[in-house]
Amino acid sequence: MLLPLKTLLIDDEPLAISRLRRLLNKHRDTFEVVGDASNGAEGLTRIEAEKPDVIFLDIEMPLLNGFEMLSRLTTMPMVIFATAFDQYAIRAFEENSVDYLLKPIEADRLARTAQKIQTLVERNESGYRGNPMTDSVMRLLAHMQPKKEVYSISVKTGDKIRLVPLSDIAYFEAEDKYVFLSTMDGQKFLTTYTLTTLTEKLPDTFVRVSRSVTVNRHKIAEVHRHFDGKFILTLTDHKKTRLTTGTTYGEAVRGLLEL
Repeated sequence: MLLPLKTLLIDDEPLAISRLRRLLNKHRDTFEVVGDASNGAEGLTRIEAEKPDVIFLDIEMPLLNGFEMLSRLTTMPMVIFATAFDQYAIRAFEENSVDYLLKPIEADRLARTAQKIQTLVERNESGYRGNPMTDSVMRLLAHMQPKKEVYSISVKTGDKIRLVPLSDIAYFEAEDKYVFLSTMDGQKFLTTYTLTTLTEKLPDTFVRVSRSVTVNRHKIAEVHRHFDGKFILTLTDHKKTRLTTGTTYGEAVRGLLEL
């Protein structure tokens, strides 16, 4: 790995990208900015195409947030977080990841980051081949992912991003490697999430009832016992959808539905 490092900026705030570009101009011997992305999905595409050595990454972004984007990468660059978090998180990131910059980024703090990167490159040239973004750091990131109240799920329709209110969603269903949401009026949209991610993201009004289905408990009209501890759920959506729960989810369904 040689200086300057190919660098990609990923942030959904244009002003933050502009400011970071301006600050990085003073460190062109360390960072060569090859492009930027305005969300995690675009960042994923740009990383796979550009193969940057290092990325400056925001966490809270549309489509895919920083954590979700990192989890989908096949090749992991060095990661410098540029976002807002509490002081405890800052110490944890500084101890376990390449670096963490608190917005608004200050010039002297970025200078220390540049020095830290130069030291890592020198270690690499001396025979060090470790990647700072280890499995333990990924677990740390997943654990520290910020929780916030969710009101809608974003889906892409053509060239537009549509926000589907949670109250309009009847259920989510995984098909092969994709997860679709179905609305009360019978529409179906492809999402960028896994069911596991949705379980962590959504409020408890959404219940995981099988390996492939998460349902809005407020949209359940009837529950019928099935065999092997399963249940059949009839929804109040336009299609009166019937869903069969998984064998291992029966107890959870009974508890959540107070059966």
